[in-house]
Parts: sequence; C-alpha cells; structure tokens
Amino acid sequence: MIMEAKNDFLIGFVVNPIAGMGGSVGLKGTDGLAAKAMELGATMIAPKRGAQFLSALTAGPRFITCSGGMGEESFSLAGIDHNFEIVCRAGSVDSCQDNTVCSTTSDDTRSVCRAFLERGVDLIVFCGGDGTARDVYGTVENAVPIIGVPTGVKMFSGVFANTPETCAALVEAYMKGEATVAEAEIVDLDEDAYREDRLSVDLFGVAKVPYQPHLVQSQKGVTHVSDDREYLQAIGKHLAEEIEKDPDTLFLLGAGSTVASAWEELDIDEGEHTLLGVDAVHDGAIVGTDLNEQGILALLGDHEKAVIVVSPIGSQGFIFGRGNQQFTPAVLERVGLMNIIISATPGKLQNTPELWVDTGSSDIDSRLTGFRRILVGYHNYAMRKIMSGVDQEG
Repeated sequence: MIMEAKNDFLIGFVVNPIAGMGGSVGLKGTDGLAAKAMELGATMIAPKRGAQFLSALTAGPRFITCSGGMGEESFSLAGIDHNFEIVCRAGSVDSCQDNTVCSTTSDDTRSVCRAFLERGVDLIVFCGGDGTARDVYGTVENAVPIIGVPTGVKMFSGVFANTPETCAALVEAYMKGEATVAEAEIVDLDEDAYREDRLSVDLFGVAKVPYQPHLVQSQKGVTHVSDDREYLQAIGKHLAEEIEKDPDTLFLLGAGSTVASAWEELDIDEGEHTLLGVDAVHDGAIVGTDLNEQGILALLGDHEKAVIVVSPIGSQGFIFGRGNQQFTPAVLERVGLMNIIISATPGKLQNTPELWVDTGSSDIDSRLTGFRRILVGYHNYAMRKIMSGVDQEG
C-alpha cells in the first residue's frame, strides 16, 4: 500500500560502528572479531557509510540517534549540525570515535531501538549487516518499517537498500507517500561456518520495509547448479584457457560456484582453493588462498599485470561490495578496471535482472557503471548494464 506523507516525519538512525570491518581483511564477518580486524589493519567504515546516506538526502526529516559512533559521528562526518537529537548513550559508544576499538554490542543496538519506539519514530534506518538487521528486527518486529544502509560484510537479507544513496532516495520517497510497504526476509548466516567455506543460512523473521523498484536489494538467491551444469563447465573451460595461456598474469579468483568452475578445469595439483574467499593463480600454481586486501596488494606489487575474475551474487546482482570486500578500491585501481572478467550462467542472469557495484568509492563505482560484457559460456558473452549509487546522485 502507499503510505500518506506525514508533516512531521521522525526517523530513528542507528549505526553498528564495527559492521563491515572484517571485509577488507578477509574475516568474512566482524561478529566478535572487531579487535582482530583492527589488528589486521581494518578501519571503521559504518559511520562513513551512514554519512553518505545523510549527505544524499535532499529533504529534511527529523532524526533521533545515539551518541558517538552509533549515530552522532555520521552526522558530524556529513557536516550536519541540525535536524537531529541525541536521545541515548548506549554502552561505551563514544569510544568508537577516532578509529579506536569499539566495544558496542548487540544489546546496545536493541537498547537504542527500544528508545526509538518510545519516541514514536515513523521509520528506523540502520547501518550494518545481517547481524544488525537481526538485532533491529528482534526489538521492533513489525511496529515500524525498517531499512538498512548496507554496511556489513555479508548482506543476504532483503531489508537493505542497494547503496547509501539509494537508501536516501527510498527514504525520501517514503516520506512523500510515494513508496509502498513490503515484506522482506531477514536471514541469519552462521559466520563461523562461513569462515570455514560453508554457507549456512536460516530465516530469522519477516520485516516491513519501504519499497520501490531498483532501490532495495533482493534477498540472496541460489542458482540451481543442475540446471546450469553445462554452462558452468563451459565457463570453467573458458576461464581455465585464459589462465593457462597467460602465465605471466596474476589471476585473482573471487568467491562463488561460477568462478570455482575454473578450478575443475585447471591442471593445478598443489594447494587448496576456497569457495568463499579470494585465491590467486600465477604461472600454473596457486600463489595465495583466502587473501585479504593486504595479501592481494602484496602480490600485486610482485606482478606487472593482474586480472580479477568475479561473479555477481545470485538475485542481488552485486559484482563488488557484497561478500568480496577484499577487492577494495585500492585493489581495483591497481589491477585496472578493464582487467576484470565478470562471469555468470544464463540462469543466474535470468534470475538477477540488475547488476550493481558498491565499492565504497563513488569514483570507481562511476567508472564501472555502464554496459559490460558478461561471460556466459565458452567464448560466449552477454551485454548487461551495471548500476551504482552514483546513478541516484544529483
């Protein structure tokens, strides 16, 4: 249904400041590992992603939020000093500033959300991943709609906008009464299993979310391998030939079964590759497995040419920015945006109508946007348009 706009719209805005920190350092999640992520060189990205959302708003809703890294810092980064009120101080959130190890917990998120409900908010906007979505929904259930600014390492749930900018566009549409309210599933991914290369996902709940086409990501879908087996074998054969005929090039193979099809065709005996990480091949040998950003950059320093091989996430369509944050803007810039092979079976493309990038760099997202070739078989390509949050700006 279409909601009527309110004259005095109130939004509860909460940030999980450690969300997404594990991505670039290859931890495949940050739950319980914030300190380790910091030791590996990770920096907090969630307050900055929150600032991107706030900066993209052209309307002026009223916000209530939390102190420090759980909200206040995003307003500061966006240069906003009005239209928001700090209504709570949860845990030691102020320690989240200046990139120190943050000690906020899921209990803090739930406490903030209870304060939002007491103030009668019309909408809750949160910055985080699936774990944060679970904490928010577990507190508010269907009392008010929620929407997520995508910030985590993995975001398989359907309660996230595609980018911070599309989240701003969606919120404005909802405020004006131009967006529907839809139901979206929140899924709970087992991070420990994920780190062991196993994908274990359970349904946690069904939330109410503002909705407009092209602005909200789909829940991650699964391609039926049996239906696409021949195409997977054809893609694998093509990728293997590309790797074998160019031994001087470093190939960085991303996550997923589509890219993994190349391993079945490669004549490589040493080492083990990963299904959900980034592995590297050079001159017929595996030279790196489950690499993080630093590991990739170190290898790139030793090789003049490199190629990235990736596949979009099924149904969601994200090529970069979901589950493969090891491919940071610094990595992409060093490899070169023309040295990227995107592969997907026809079945996956059919079930993934839109392709997106959300690297965290508006410049790189803009340069990746547009029509690109997608490898769909043996020397067989399809053209698809890639979109980004940059499309929503201006």
